[in-house]
Amino acid sequence: MSERRNARIKLTRRDFLTISGAAAAGIAFPSAIAAQAVPGPNKRKPNIVLILADDLGYAGLGVQGCTDIRTPNIDSIAKNGVRFTNGYVSCPLCSPTRAGLLTGRYQQRFGHEFNPGPESSAHPDFGLPLTEVTIADRLKSLGYATGIVGKWHLGYKPQFHPQKRGFDEFVGFLAGAHSYLPATEARMSGSILRGTEAMNEPEYLTDAFARDAVSFMERHKSVPFFLYLAFNAVHTPLQATEKYLSRFSAITDGTRRTHAAMLSAMDDAVGAVLAKLREIEAEKNTLIFFMSDNGGPTRQTTSSNAPLRGYKGQMFEGGIRVPFFVQWKGQVPSGKIYDHPVTSLDIYPTAVVAAGGMVPPDWKLDGVNLVPYLTGENAGQPHETLYWRMGANHAIRHADWKLVVERGEPRPRLFNLADDIGEKNDLSDKVPDKAKELDTLWQTWNAQLAQPKWVRQAASAQGPASGGEALQLRFRALDRNNDGKLTSEEFPRPQVFKQMDKDGDGVVTFSETQEHLRGPVTRE
Repeated sequence: MSERRNARIKLTRRDFLTISGAAAAGIAFPSAIAAQAVPGPNKRKPNIVLILADDLGYAGLGVQGCTDIRTPNIDSIAKNGVRFTNGYVSCPLCSPTRAGLLTGRYQQRFGHEFNPGPESSAHPDFGLPLTEVTIADRLKSLGYATGIVGKWHLGYKPQFHPQKRGFDEFVGFLAGAHSYLPATEARMSGSILRGTEAMNEPEYLTDAFARDAVSFMERHKSVPFFLYLAFNAVHTPLQATEKYLSRFSAITDGTRRTHAAMLSAMDDAVGAVLAKLREIEAEKNTLIFFMSDNGGPTRQTTSSNAPLRGYKGQMFEGGIRVPFFVQWKGQVPSGKIYDHPVTSLDIYPTAVVAAGGMVPPDWKLDGVNLVPYLTGENAGQPHETLYWRMGANHAIRHADWKLVVERGEPRPRLFNLADDIGEKNDLSDKVPDKAKELDTLWQTWNAQLAQPKWVRQAASAQGPASGGEALQLRFRALDRNNDGKLTSEEFPRPQVFKQMDKDGDGVVTFSETQEHLRGPVTRE
């Protein structure tokens, strides 16, 4: 092993060096080779662009199988780079996933396990813990200009502001959701900020984020830059302008049409970013990542996770396996499909090593540098085992086997993803030893984790009996026919719906929602 490691460290002519893969069972923090890339005398460090979609389903893009919504710009990233068929996030919900993404570590290690709820009722400690060092911190120390455009969702208080977490610039909002149209901006919590100053944004929000992303790249084209472009598209509320709606006049379902328009707007925005990179002659020297923060909420927005089972908020594949692409022309293959499991936690070390940085073991990252695996320099797999935990819900994937535990279900379920990507056939009775093996691995990993620093509390849990304004707005947004009740189609999460429907009449009233949310809540 030492000879192999030394051989890698001597590869100083490359723009990257490998760090070690994850430990076989993930029982301890994976180690890393503290190797530093040494650029040539005239070679500038690569720019790094991380594009994150919100609630985009696994089958939501053309390159992922979608047929009624064209996404040529996003698809081009996959076609010009690598498409991961087994790309995972570390949680099926927004904020925890982002905490893992920006730290390269399972967020449960530092207690960032749940979404916070609206600002008015969020736990006082909510925010990416100050003990964690972000990818922006690391890249800034390597000489990068760092900027975030879009959704933050990692803390409302000043100490958690993006510009206190390694980002030089910030344009966007701090909350978990925001309206897209200026006329309805007051309906959703959180102002649009430029730095720390509130601003009146006159444009459709996805267009505005594209404008500011392009501006950031133009202003920093003379130095290496890191741009984190975190769209809120295609998260609710479903809102689009006629410019985009008119493209989908053939879609008769209003919800689907608006979703298509929102996705098309995001694709245009990605196209603007790619065009700017070409304009400033930086395309070949830019490492680009694109992924979604979790699976799609399916019936709520018409997003599709096919052929996967489940959706946002669940530990089934539809909640945690997402579109995930990487492009770095001349450094990673073009048009490659990579089938081994990878995770959003890998982006951090991949970017740092690409930037010429070091990844020493004491960083205790859970991700690995993906580049050697994509080029074939490392013939192994980045991860043999991946883990998830969100309260009582948890899962583990070990090789092709996956064990899923969902709150409210009588027992764990075991699937072989090689034969059953849709997780239809529970094999826990047929292969009990395998289920026990995976449970033991998960329990060992689980013992390393911190206790959650908060659980999501609805506004009604801290306010008067009538409920908080934020909860009422959310209830009305889900209540499509405005009848004061939610059906299982309007709230497409069967286990939670069943728990909320106290009288078993097949619908959920606002009072039933309040009652359910007065206790600790572990879901979005």
